Amino acid sequence: MRVNICHLYGNLLNTYGDVGNVMAFAHEARKRGHEVSTEIVSIGDDFDHTRYNFVFFGGGQDYEQSVVQKDLARIRDELVKFIENDGIFLAICGGYQLLGQYYYDAYNNKIDGLKIFDHYTVNQENNRFTGNIKIKDTITGEIYEGFENHGGMTYLADGQEPFASVIEGNGNNGSDQSEGFRYKNTIGTYLHGPILARNENLCEELINQLERGSNEN
Repeated sequence: MRVNICHLYGNLLNTYGDVGNVMAFAHEARKRGHEVSTEIVSIGDDFDHTRYNFVFFGGGQDYEQSVVQKDLARIRDELVKFIENDGIFLAICGGYQLLGQYYYDAYNNKIDGLKIFDHYTVNQENNRFTGNIKIKDTITGEIYEGFENHGGMTYLADGQEPFASVIEGNGNNGSDQSEGFRYKNTIGTYLHGPILARNENLCEELINQLERGSNEN
């Protein structure tokens, strides 16, 4: 099959080398014999939910995220269609926050998210969650490792399912042992690393989901 990858705002949001998630996903797909193409969808570009199999949405510095936030509303409806149609979607850190209700920047300005999901993020006072993190997938039981570096504390709403439980580190907020969230084939997480390059088991599972969806269609 042909695998079309979208790197949302990849020219603006790429902290900690998280473009490695796109590279790892493409590498695993090619190993299985699939033809792969990768495109960056950025400011002013169209996003067609039927065009892509995998969407990656990373994080960046406050200024870049503010630029992206102003553009996101334009493609919101297409992103929702991609998510609801079981597209494979991975959002890291700032991308994860922007899918929710709101977050606060370093100057404590409230920034509205896309409001696709109900989680929200508030700032810590004089602290950041920084360091290695180990988590356990709530569905598969697989263990993943990565690096977290975020000043925000994210809280899931009632009905939202965490991606994983924290074994070591802080996760969403440092208090409820949740890490990230999952809805259908969409995952939000704070794990840098990049997570797919560092955890081949997760990358393989996402490709499995892609192939299962293709067979069902």
